Amino acid sequence: MPNMTSSQRLDRDRQAAPQVFERLREMIVSLVLPPGETLSRTKLAKEFGLSSTPIRDALMRLNEEDLVDVFPQHATVVSKIDVEAAQQAHFLRQSLELEIVRALALAHEPALIEELNRTIALQQHFAATGDFAAFMASDNDFHWQLYAAAAKRELWNLVRSRSGHIDRLRRLHLPTPGKAQDIVLHHQMIVQAIETKQPEEAQRSLRKHLSGTLGYLAEIRANHPAYLRD
Repeated sequence: MPNMTSSQRLDRDRQAAPQVFERLREMIVSLVLPPGETLSRTKLAKEFGLSSTPIRDALMRLNEEDLVDVFPQHATVVSKIDVEAAQQAHFLRQSLELEIVRALALAHEPALIEELNRTIALQQHFAATGDFAAFMASDNDFHWQLYAAAAKRELWNLVRSRSGHIDRLRRLHLPTPGKAQDIVLHHQMIVQAIETKQPEEAQRSLRKHLSGTLGYLAEIRANHPAYLRD
């Protein structure tokens, strides 16, 4: 299990368990902790400098999102990527975001366009430098900005809580040559459609954008057979 670095130390002014959950979730989604990795409560407690209780609570939350499998009195293991769960998360996200981009195109807020374009510029930088972790973070920022602009922040929280499996598939697919650049292009197309008040075009661009990873499921499975389960 990878060690926690000093930069990952906890904020002592905040509750520990939610921070441990977020750190471990990020490491799982980014594949720093790959499917099949065993998580030792004792080692985690030592690394984070905590008692066993917040570690247990964090692992329980990860289990609720199906990102770990807990075997009582034995071990906690990072779960394999559940293809069906990924497909359902994709359906949920697409259903919501199709309506969100339509509403935003009809509303047309110039400040939102500026904000989204700044995020896209960051993505272009991360794509050029090959910083895929930062790229995925900025990709999430882009979509969160859409939900926030549409006053649907709680729905973003729902989508995120269901997205662990699809996000890991995306992370496996992201290093494919040209994939990051395609994502940037799709984001630009979505923003342009919103800016020019074309709701149907915004929806077409979003649908194309979100279908990218699952369209390559067979290739991802062939390259990483030990990481996936049906």
